[in-house]
Formats: sequence, structure tokens, C-alpha cells
Amino acid sequence: MKIATINVNGIREAVGRGFLDWLANQDADVVCVQNLKAKSFELDDSILYPEGYEGYFLDAEQDGFSGVGLYCRQIPKAIMYGLGFAQCDHEARFLQADYDRFSIASFLMPDGSDYAAKQAFMAQYQEYLSKMARKRREYIICGTWHVAHKTIDLANWADNQTTPGFKPEERAWMDQVFGPTGFIDTFREINRDAGEYTWWPKLDQEEPRSRQEGWRIDYQIVGPNFRRHVVDAWIDYDATFSEFAPLIVEYDLTL
Repeated sequence: MKIATINVNGIREAVGRGFLDWLANQDADVVCVQNLKAKSFELDDSILYPEGYEGYFLDAEQDGFSGVGLYCRQIPKAIMYGLGFAQCDHEARFLQADYDRFSIASFLMPDGSDYAAKQAFMAQYQEYLSKMARKRREYIICGTWHVAHKTIDLANWADNQTTPGFKPEERAWMDQVFGPTGFIDTFREINRDAGEYTWWPKLDQEEPRSRQEGWRIDYQIVGPNFRRHVVDAWIDYDATFSEFAPLIVEYDLTL
């Protein structure tokens, strides 16, 4: 099973830069997308239902803001829209597809431009993650968490310790997620190298991404029972339709 996650940073702009061509060449079972910046009723059928996929979307109340989606090759048993708390649901930050043995979610954390709002979200989201960890169902949560966990997860970390996305309290929160709460960072199960990034705040399209200063703020996380199912994980640096790069993980599972 192959799952990809990508912050498109505006779905229509990403389509104009080749997102649908990229999607057609992935052979992915599920593609999670975030930051659509458009309501689903505004989108063409070619975006809503690309060949081979069924699209599911959650729209933010505010125009041109947030929004998450799932492209699924196999129709899920059920779709869960939101998490039941206002900040998440009104801003369209969580969408979950349920299959027989596990669930796959597309998730978008607030970016921290309103840091108090991000902290409030994280507190409520932690409650949900703790409940999720106690359930018998397994989860794969994919998306932009807007936190670089370790010093190897961003360039110039020493200069960014007071920057939202790498503040001590945010990193401590991620320690909790990957520690006592019990979730696993699938990418780091495979790759422990520094210099692996999914977002470039000052992306220069003329400069290869491998030589630019970036952040790894996109994740696919799973519970401890799924650690053994992670086969491979990589970042698709060749996909340039967004200032984010797709994170792709293969699992020895089937839908």
C-alpha cells in the first residue's frame, strides 16, 4: 500500500503547475492533500474526480483558506469530517477515511501565524490523539503538522528556536506525541539523515531543492503496532507544483 501526502498550498494553483499529472503517475492507493484554499464546489470535476480516484473534501468556512482532501482508489467504508471541536472543524483541518482494518486521515495544523490559536489547537488535538491511541483501531495520520521535531529537521535550527514551528514548547509537544502518546514518525523509521525537508519558506524555483534551506514539517504517523508495516518512506523532491514536497510511505498492507 502506497500513501502520499502533500500540502498543495492552493489546489487550483497546484493543478496549473502539474499536480494532476503527478497524481496520475503515482500509483498511490491514497493521496492526502492539505491547504486547498478553495471550496470543493468551486473545483472542476477533473480535480474532484481524477481518473482512478474518488475525491473527498472538507471545506473551511472562510473563503480561500485551509481545507483538506483525500483521493482514494478504493471507496472507504466511511468518511469522518472533522474532530468535533470548532477550531478544527470550522477551519477544515481533519478528514478521515475508514477502511476495514485501519483509518487514513488528512490533517493540517495551524501554521502559527496566530501562535495562541495554534497552541489552543494543539491542546485540543492532543486530547484527541490520546483517545485515538487507546482505541483498538489503527490510524495513519498524514499531513502538515507545522512543527519541525528535531534539530536535523530544519536548516539553521540555532537561529529558529524562537520561530513558530520550532519553539521549545512545540517540540516538547511532538515529544509527547512520539513518546508517551505512542505514535511513530514513519519517515524517521526509514531515514535518519539530516537535510531531508518537505517545505521551503523561501523557495527559489531555479535552485535545486537539495541545496536550499528547508523544514521537515510534514508527517505520516502511525501507532506502535504499525511500525513493522513501514516498508519505505521518501520525499519526492522532483514534484515542484507547491513550495511543499510530497511525503510518500509504503506499507506492507492492503486496503
